[in-house]
Amino acid sequence: MSKIRILPEHLANRIAAGEVVERPASVVKELLENSLDAGASEIEVEIEGSGTRLIRVMDNGEGMDEDDILLCLERHGTSKITSDHDLATINSLGFRGEAIPSIGSVSRLTITSRTQSSPLGTQVVLDYGKLLKVHEIGCSRGTIFEIRSLFGNTPARRKFLRTSRTELAHIEEVVKNYALATPSISFILRIDGRVTCQFSKSQSLPDRLASILHYQGPFLEIGKAPDESSNHNQRAGVVPGSNHPAPSTASCYGWLLPPDADTARSAMIRLLVNGRAVRDRMIIHAVIEGFRNFLMKGKSPVGLIHLHLPPEDVDVNVHPTKQEIRLRDSQGIHQMVSQTVEQAIRQFQKKIQGTIFQSAPYQENRLSQTIADSPSAHQINSQEIRQKPFPISINIPQPTTSCRHENNQRQHHISQAQLVDILSPSSSLSLPQTAENSIEAPSAPSQTVVFPHQPLGETKIQGHGLKVIGQYDNLYIFCQSAEGGLLVVDQHAAHERLLFEALKKKFLQGAIASQSLLFPVTVELTNAESEGVEHYAADIEQMGFSVRDFGGNSYIISAIPAMAGQCNPGELFIDILGKFITEKSGAEKTSKGSILDDILASIACKAAVKAGDQLHHREIDALLTRMARADLFSHCPHGRPVTKHFTASEIKKWFYRP
Repeated sequence: MSKIRILPEHLANRIAAGEVVERPASVVKELLENSLDAGASEIEVEIEGSGTRLIRVMDNGEGMDEDDILLCLERHGTSKITSDHDLATINSLGFRGEAIPSIGSVSRLTITSRTQSSPLGTQVVLDYGKLLKVHEIGCSRGTIFEIRSLFGNTPARRKFLRTSRTELAHIEEVVKNYALATPSISFILRIDGRVTCQFSKSQSLPDRLASILHYQGPFLEIGKAPDESSNHNQRAGVVPGSNHPAPSTASCYGWLLPPDADTARSAMIRLLVNGRAVRDRMIIHAVIEGFRNFLMKGKSPVGLIHLHLPPEDVDVNVHPTKQEIRLRDSQGIHQMVSQTVEQAIRQFQKKIQGTIFQSAPYQENRLSQTIADSPSAHQINSQEIRQKPFPISINIPQPTTSCRHENNQRQHHISQAQLVDILSPSSSLSLPQTAENSIEAPSAPSQTVVFPHQPLGETKIQGHGLKVIGQYDNLYIFCQSAEGGLLVVDQHAAHERLLFEALKKKFLQGAIASQSLLFPVTVELTNAESEGVEHYAADIEQMGFSVRDFGGNSYIISAIPAMAGQCNPGELFIDILGKFITEKSGAEKTSKGSILDDILASIACKAAVKAGDQLHHREIDALLTRMARADLFSHCPHGRPVTKHFTASEIKKWFYRP
């Protein structure tokens, strides 16, 4: 007797249900997709008992007649595809014909539906896969699916369900995802008689996203969203759930929260591909890559990303729930998404920068002419300044030639010339010789420096349109913005970002300029690090280092990046070498651009002015001028904000002033 036998239909459906119907939210997802494919413009979902007692989904779509209802109860009964070509170019959310029979096999299912041309509707009742009743009934156009006692015939499945709160949260996520995918369709979700989610047709997509995220600030607009239409009848060759023609090329749009936005811990990136809510680590990674150097470590991007791809470039038939996809050109999509996101961030930050700084060209006005004509005015270039030290006391690790792990501390005096060379946009500064801006610094500088009041017009000579108030704690620069607000600048983060952008520009142009060391530094490396020096010799040289073998694991550093002239050469080199080795070992899966940015950020961080450095007024002016002219300065390369701006109205509110 044969051991292999064909399973009964009801048993096969229950097995299929184990893949398709994981939890109540899976039922809601499948039924919402049916409603959207049917061209519904109004969808209502009712839940009782976390979905195991009742799930009711009502829509005003095309509806079904008696024959179609009975056919949809059969396995692989579908109106979505008819050939292999249709499977390769899927233009609907559902297509397998497995969901309805699977749901019917593990629940008491009632389907009520009517088409526009029928005077009466049809109602079909099933009891765990067994057909009980088929009869005519008066009802409005559309379809109502009513699922009761879900998993009532499979008690083991119910045991694997989570708490009621968890299951309801999953249901809410499903409804929210499809509300974002189809902004011109109204959705209502009722849980135990109470409306928990409601989205009207008049709501724009950003408004829907803002209500879901409980966010009231501005969004980063990613790409360009297609225009919505009131007609949502599904037809061949369109994106599922909308009337947009299927795209011939890939495009990306969406709305993300700015890097500085304060978000809830549960917030995340919602991903839609051709109107379908999916999970894809590669695309999420692309969004994170776009935010690189703009987000603090430990924070993640939040918002909505929608990809429109040619149907033949997306395979949605790789998972029973259709929540995972396979892309034909995954690397190309990754690059497109990351570049689109990064471009949007830069444009957004430029708009913010424009509200803080006046776009003032470097030009002379009456006051600057007076200064230039003054007998006391003279040219101060870096050679003159270099002769007079500017005593700023900071701690820098003592370099060692034998072991990089011994960190002794010593006091360093950084000359004002070094800071001017780094900060100044030109090689010389035209300044009046007055007591206020004398080169000689106080012998015992305080932690807070307040500069004499000046007319706002004078600071415009410097090209940033700000009135410098002073330096607080030798770290924060306080300024009055052009519109009367208060601008606080983190001097280290600001300078670090400017150096990072300059280093990256130099690197992309060919190589970073080197600075020879008066006294070459010897470092002792491990075997792995020595191997890394040989393997990455060309990359290390392109970064501005000159290194040669000194025998064994000893190496001599004779030049470092010019912009890192104040850094400990040995410590900087070992840090950069370690980042190259990390990439080679695969300990961190980073892209080539990511490792480059990480290395350049490390150089910029070590070369930038530090917390505790007291800056002269001219150095602050030079820093602010560079910021005003920079394409981007909103965040340091590690994601920390550079500035905090308080408007005049905000400050008045602090003191209850009108």
